[in-house]
Amino acid sequence: MQTFQLYEHASTIPVTPYNAEDWQKGYESVKQEVDYWIDDIEGEIPQNLNGTLFRNGPGLLDINGQRIHHPFDGDGMIAKISFKDGRAHFSNRFVRTKGYQEEQAAGRILYRGVFGTQKPGGWLANAFDLRQKNIANTNVIYWGDKLLALWEAAEPYRLDPHTLETLGLEYLDGLLEPGDAFAAHPRIDGETERLVNFSIKPGLSSTITIYEFEPSGKLLTKHAHAVPGFAFIHDFAITPNYCIFFQNPVTFNPLPFVLGWRGAAECIKFNPNRPTQVIIIPRNPKQPMQLLQTEAGFVFHHANAFEQGDKIYLDSICYDSLPAVEAESDYRQTNFEALSPGQLWRFEIDLIAKTVQRQNLESRCCEFPWVNPKKVGQPYQYLYLGAAHAPQGNAPLQAILKLDLTSGTREVWSAAPKGYVSEPVFVPHPEGMNEDDGWLLTLVYDSAHHRSDLAILDARDLNRAPVARLHLKHHVPYGLHGSFTPDCFEPLRSQD
Repeated sequence: MQTFQLYEHASTIPVTPYNAEDWQKGYESVKQEVDYWIDDIEGEIPQNLNGTLFRNGPGLLDINGQRIHHPFDGDGMIAKISFKDGRAHFSNRFVRTKGYQEEQAAGRILYRGVFGTQKPGGWLANAFDLRQKNIANTNVIYWGDKLLALWEAAEPYRLDPHTLETLGLEYLDGLLEPGDAFAAHPRIDGETERLVNFSIKPGLSSTITIYEFEPSGKLLTKHAHAVPGFAFIHDFAITPNYCIFFQNPVTFNPLPFVLGWRGAAECIKFNPNRPTQVIIIPRNPKQPMQLLQTEAGFVFHHANAFEQGDKIYLDSICYDSLPAVEAESDYRQTNFEALSPGQLWRFEIDLIAKTVQRQNLESRCCEFPWVNPKKVGQPYQYLYLGAAHAPQGNAPLQAILKLDLTSGTREVWSAAPKGYVSEPVFVPHPEGMNEDDGWLLTLVYDSAHHRSDLAILDARDLNRAPVARLHLKHHVPYGLHGSFTPDCFEPLRSQD
């Protein structure tokens, strides 16, 4: 039995707690689609853990042996683990997007990727080809009785939650037009359970459109706002009254992309001498937007936000700069030590004084923040993150960090040296009374066995061994985001 408790094995873990070749193996494509009950389990699945975990991420890192340039260009693959009465069932299936089906039929790359993937044939084969392949690879949510695979630059794809069969593009009852974007980071208000999401049309002046839905899926409000400059925004945060965006200080030169030299994301340049613009859009469309500024930095993900009086507090993962995507680079050869880590910062936004101050909350390399869903947009105490094993420096995510924002105490569960974690998804205990009553579900790539495990952690105490560790029969490539629903979508028929 292999355990990965930090407090038990810290003395046996090397100074560099990861091996680059081990980490790289997690980026191998998965070709097969499978469907089985998980029977190789350490520990016991909690009887009260019932529902379905959905995960999304790039499942194909090559097309018939032709490697894509960056994982963010990979075709989306949904992994589903359903829980019922102490049992768990796994299945996975690729999202049958138009581009996926065309490239699988052709056996070669047919589309350029946003992050630098090019069609064979050099720049002449790619010049002036501005078609966009919807890869549906970033997030997956079950909302309004619909399972949606999300990619922020296009429409969602709807899937069957039992079989993961692709049902087609989803236009949300006519809300979206063909080609409209629908971001991959919706927020569900912890108090009202309303879903809030956005879309962006970037340009010299960018337009942010806010959508807010009832839990039933009915649209409540839709309002658009023009902001000056090019907006490269992946995520946002909400409070009861506001949507908050960070407009990262970047510029976009489209010429290399149009001429077929580079991918669109490779044409984005970070400007460290410019401030980050804080965009505060009221959820009430009748109230005016505010634009404030803070120190330069780059943000992919926000953890949470809340209001106190005339102030908004926003917790975010910040980088010193945008990691550049180079045309001739190999993402598998990432030099972690040469890059600055993502760290957790708190921003205090004074709506009256129109000032923004910031404070570092966590210097350990961290990403993929999660809170108890009931605390989204509300004052909260506990934050969970994927983190590096070591407290300093930059490294792959091998640990789960629990941060008590009230006391400042920390707990760390580590999968080092052979394990690499994914985003921790918090599932509240159905009878829980406290904010941290629940479980954390995280996929762990076990490089020693070239397989993935689902670790179920007790969110109240990360110093304990996992409640259960479910060994899959294969690996799942490093993913992006996922979600949990208390609806259990177990297989429609009995399967081995």
